[in-house]
Amino acid sequence: MSRRSRKKTSPLAILIVLVLCGIGGAAANFFGLFSELDILTGASPLSNVPESFAKAAQIYYIDVGQGDSQLIRLNPDDSDPYDILIDAGTRSTKQELSAYLSELGVQNIDLLIGTHPHEDHIGGMAQIIEDFPIGTICLPETSEKMTPTTKTYESLLDAIEEKDVPVTAAKAGTFLLKTDEVTLQILSPSHQDYDNLNDYSIVTRLVVGEKSFLFEGDAEAEVEQEILDAGYDVSCDVLKLGHHGSSTSSSAAYLKAANPEFAVISCGVDNDYGHPHRETMERLQKLSIQEYRTDKQKTLLAETDGKTIQWTTGLHSVIDAA
Repeated sequence: MSRRSRKKTSPLAILIVLVLCGIGGAAANFFGLFSELDILTGASPLSNVPESFAKAAQIYYIDVGQGDSQLIRLNPDDSDPYDILIDAGTRSTKQELSAYLSELGVQNIDLLIGTHPHEDHIGGMAQIIEDFPIGTICLPETSEKMTPTTKTYESLLDAIEEKDVPVTAAKAGTFLLKTDEVTLQILSPSHQDYDNLNDYSIVTRLVVGEKSFLFEGDAEAEVEQEILDAGYDVSCDVLKLGHHGSSTSSSAAYLKAANPEFAVISCGVDNDYGHPHRETMERLQKLSIQEYRTDKQKTLLAETDGKTIQWTTGLHSVIDAA
């Protein structure tokens, strides 16, 4: 593949060292994102993870319109919040999202996850990297033919290089966090040759005490079946539906295996895609899963003490502020 233009001259040789949270190893891959950056490092990508967390968390499902962004605020014992941002909405709301995170008291992003390189998920990510110190960014490794050439993707790569942000490749089975009270595991992607960019989505499962939360990005039914076939635990109390409630995600088999009490749908008001689709809503109704929607209830907050979940709706909408 042809390499993108660089702002500064650098050697053609690329050193890639990837050690994924307790799973040692090195990989050299000259496709996708990992061919674009000079050095991807991290002898211990998440070296600043606290040794223990309290059994408490706040999860914001931020209303970014027709896009995705979730903020997870964990509570380390005797320390400042540990903040994880999954996706960053669109380019059109990037400054408003950054401002909202500041209003919530976020001072740095300990872990930034870009589920996959579509504009409605990574559109605001370069702005976030510019405005906040980033501990580590986790991204999927795409095949050469699926590597985006969009301005949004280029801006993200530039921001990573300019701020020298450590990058780690998403790999199914990896634990990004693993303590007695809190775990965050990657369930997908499991390979790098999907034909649909949505299927590269980083799927993660967060466990806080006795409660669990599943984040799907835009993963579609094929990936859901891969996750089930691999035997991963997908049971959860809250499921952020894949692909904004599209009928191509949230298969009946997957919903049954996950068996959530609540489903969150992140989508824009009167969006052009008809999200969430009727078929998806019927599946939720059949399984008596209570839905929350950002297009109807704006930003949603799920707070847990590890035993119960309390919901707050109607919070700040990034779209309204734009």
